[in-house]
Amino acid sequence: MVPLSELSVLAWVALAVGAAVIGLSKAALPGAATLAVALFAAVLPARQSTGTILLLLIVGDVFALLIYRRHADLRTLLRLAPAVVVGLVGGAVFLAFASDAWVRRMIAVILLAVVAVTLFRRWRARPGEHGPRAHRVAAAVYGSLGGFTTMVANAAGPVMSMYFLAGRFPVKAFLGTTAWFFAIVNVAKLPFSISLGLITPQGLLIDLFLAPVVVAAAVLGRWISGRISQHLFERIVIALTVVGAVYLLF
Repeated sequence: MVPLSELSVLAWVALAVGAAVIGLSKAALPGAATLAVALFAAVLPARQSTGTILLLLIVGDVFALLIYRRHADLRTLLRLAPAVVVGLVGGAVFLAFASDAWVRRMIAVILLAVVAVTLFRRWRARPGEHGPRAHRVAAAVYGSLGGFTTMVANAAGPVMSMYFLAGRFPVKAFLGTTAWFFAIVNVAKLPFSISLGLITPQGLLIDLFLAPVVVAAAVLGRWISGRISQHLFERIVIALTVVGAVYLLF
């Protein structure tokens, strides 16, 4: 654990930038939160950073729900639920035994594979590709990976962004469905995080200082989301996913 008194000015700047990225990711740029994960992990010990950033993500989730709650595709959320639960449990078990290096590299490989598969599916799209069976298979794969990666490193944003991107969700439906998804999943992670000792008193104090930054960035993100085209939105999501994955890999 790192006491607040030992954090340098540069460290606080990195944490503040990470908090701003969280707000933007919740309101406008899904997948960007992986960059915040990287910034927090660079300043704080890995386990402490995971618990600290989780509470800020929940703050962002609340704001995202206030903006986009009416745009969600609830059937998609129900389809994902069973696989996500399996992924969460698997992630909790993995986190209890794996080293930080193994966690980072496995998630990076998963993210890059998901990007490649999603782009390939979009390129080779056929009339029957998005039928019920394809939806069930995709929900099982992406849902379990999303649950796993969010539990071990709060890095499910890129995974689920690729799932919703593959489904060709419009911007508002994309943001509304991800808002509900992560609000539910992040709250469900709290018992696991507390039992694993990831949430600390020092982390709570850091969150107290950074929560206003998350809210301010989310307000800016709302303004951006109303002015971004579907084409540009999809390109940004893919680019942020790749950047985050490559950082975790190395």
